[in-house]
Amino acid sequence: MLRLKSDARHPVTLEVNGQPRIGQAEPRRLLSDFLRHELGLYGTHVGCEHGVCGACTVIVDGRAVRSCTQFAVECDGAAVRTVEGLVGQGELDILQQAFRQHHAVQCGFCTAGILMSATDFLGRHPNPSEVEVRDMLSGHICRCTGYYPIVAAILEAARAIRDAGG
Repeated sequence: MLRLKSDARHPVTLEVNGQPRIGQAEPRRLLSDFLRHELGLYGTHVGCEHGVCGACTVIVDGRAVRSCTQFAVECDGAAVRTVEGLVGQGELDILQQAFRQHHAVQCGFCTAGILMSATDFLGRHPNPSEVEVRDMLSGHICRCTGYYPIVAAILEAARAIRDAGG
């Protein structure tokens, strides 16, 4: 087992949104804090700092994870996708467009985490039911909405992705 000095910063190399990124982190620095403060990716929000609210969700090596429960040094060498990586060629992706269309954003604090979880979810479940979408969303806390527009947006995005053949 690799032992790191607790009082030293260690190099962390990630592929973030398809680009190699290198930073320095103490062993106890959370991935959420590393992304925000070391790499300047402020789309990853920190809410509860206990992995409960879902605001900090990112995709690490193809799986949605709570970045406030992962140490940055644990992710050394990983591929990380953040909400900043959803926009391609300056255009919102299908899911983001559906969120805009259905007004699935209130204050926006939880939105990045929900978008990342929904991206992972739709990749695994291309034809979800409303019950499945609501179950996936049960891991997110949004204080501004009754979730109806978020559910509608995710279901609409699933249809649009299937119609687009992907």
